[in-house]
Amino acid sequence: MSRIVAVANQKGGVGKTTTSVNLSAALAALGKQVLMVDLDAQGNATMGCGVDKNALDATTCEWLLAEEPLSRIVKSGQGGFDLLPSNIDLTAAEIGLMARERREYVIRDSLNQQASHYDYIIIDCPPSLSILTVNALVAANGLLIPMQCEYYALEGLTALLDTVDGVKAHANPNLVIEGLLRTMYDPRNSLTRDVSRQLIKHFSNQVFRTVIPRNVRLAEAPSHGLPAILYDRSSRGAVAYMALAGEFCQKHQLPD
Repeated sequence: MSRIVAVANQKGGVGKTTTSVNLSAALAALGKQVLMVDLDAQGNATMGCGVDKNALDATTCEWLLAEEPLSRIVKSGQGGFDLLPSNIDLTAAEIGLMARERREYVIRDSLNQQASHYDYIIIDCPPSLSILTVNALVAANGLLIPMQCEYYALEGLTALLDTVDGVKAHANPNLVIEGLLRTMYDPRNSLTRDVSRQLIKHFSNQVFRTVIPRNVRLAEAPSHGLPAILYDRSSRGAVAYMALAGEFCQKHQLPD
């Protein structure tokens, strides 16, 4: 049975795609069978895995519209995991889904039929509350929320949690908060420390112990089409994502 994890935050620039790519690679390094679904029309996760988004014959768009099966679209990304790639064509899928019956269940139904052999399916969601994000939340067992420790991030978190409550009430009562991940963390910043304390106070064990630091090597890796653990395994960013993968395995009681 696959563990489906949506990586989402309605606020952009919080390390969502970086987390999707590097967590997928770290879980694969621990021996897990991983599929990463790029659900963002910008295709940044696709490029970050070393796949040219402009040279794709078929993408997540064709899969969502049932024009191609998953097996014909999946690519082998850098990092030892499978990738369902995306590009700007995904905007057409979003429009097409609006006319469908049970449109919020498309991803759930497709993954259950075509991807049950994976240990983890990581979905990189777009930075907005769209039909694609709702689809991901309906399909997911868990929601991972990357966020910076700053004031506006707390506002965005409140809106996202309201969305989660709505999805649980109407479509997916089994959805749980996988955890809040503090990204671009700089302990020298007093606001960062203050917001971090507030998160731990209000969300307790829903906050991952692992924090993702600001790290140059982590920022450089996507331009080389590599996850951080392949670009520089000893970097602080790569080490942090390996630690996060370890937390995942421990939480789900899957052997490393």
